[in-house]
Amino acid sequence: MKRILPLLFFYASVAFAADGTLQMASHGDLKLDSGEVIRDCRVGYRTYGTLKADRSNVIVVTTWFGGTTAGLAGWIGTGKLYDSSKYYVVAIDALGDGVSSSPSNSSAQHGADFPLISMRDLVRSQHQLLTHELGLDHVYAVSGLSMGGMQAFQWAVTFPDFMDKVIPIVGTPKQTAYDLLLWKTELGLIDKPQGLKAAADINEMHLHTPAWIASHLEDVDKVMQSHEQALQKLDPFDYAALLRAMIGIDIGAPDKIHAKMFIVVSLQDQMVNPAPARELARITKSPLLTLTGDCGHLATSCEQEILVREVTRFLDAR
Repeated sequence: MKRILPLLFFYASVAFAADGTLQMASHGDLKLDSGEVIRDCRVGYRTYGTLKADRSNVIVVTTWFGGTTAGLAGWIGTGKLYDSSKYYVVAIDALGDGVSSSPSNSSAQHGADFPLISMRDLVRSQHQLLTHELGLDHVYAVSGLSMGGMQAFQWAVTFPDFMDKVIPIVGTPKQTAYDLLLWKTELGLIDKPQGLKAAADINEMHLHTPAWIASHLEDVDKVMQSHEQALQKLDPFDYAALLRAMIGIDIGAPDKIHAKMFIVVSLQDQMVNPAPARELARITKSPLLTLTGDCGHLATSCEQEILVREVTRFLDAR
């Protein structure tokens, strides 16, 4: 009976919280790749759907650059990319996103005092949340869009036996020179006057293809102002912390990957070069979905119907 009660409490607490409400887990001091620690590390997460009794239906979803789990809500729900009528979806805020421990919200290591974080650090904090807070020793799938896709690639090699399937969407396992030029240019602007404004304009230019921008944007000033205002809500130290994490990603040899992968790229992506992900799909003989429209990095929204259909097919195949 003593062994049953904690389990019953776990399921009761899961059922109570499975509504998308932001929750916070405390990890204590989290040791990082750099050898430093995040003091009193906290990780935010939201859960959706119902956990099966055998815990076989968990999908972990990671956040994109500049986004939080609140922004992921539009991708989660019945018939959506992450179908919470079938799966128990755990959306996790990345370190540095302003919800989980970040330069902006750390009282002990505020701003420039916050330690350097890597993509592996992000993933290890998520693994600790799943195992220590939610009591999960295995999940069905890990997925994410953009920087979330980078985290999914990192999951595949850092904890290769923790999941059955990995679905990186418009992410990369390793930055190309083109990507590094973009991210390092933005990083170099952050601590300058008007730095986030300039970074926002560069960021906006790379979300779509030149052809899409030329044919769809009528009021360029209005679009620039909107994107600048959105990015100016972000803390520059948070922005820089995640830029550095993305700049440093390199998952290494694919022979560490054990999970089945379904890789999604956008052929005309101007923000995350699709070449490394396509090459990894070839080497690992993983199915590859190539979105071919001119929406660029945001092809996931423009070709959402195709994306949802194919990801659903991969997830449902047991």
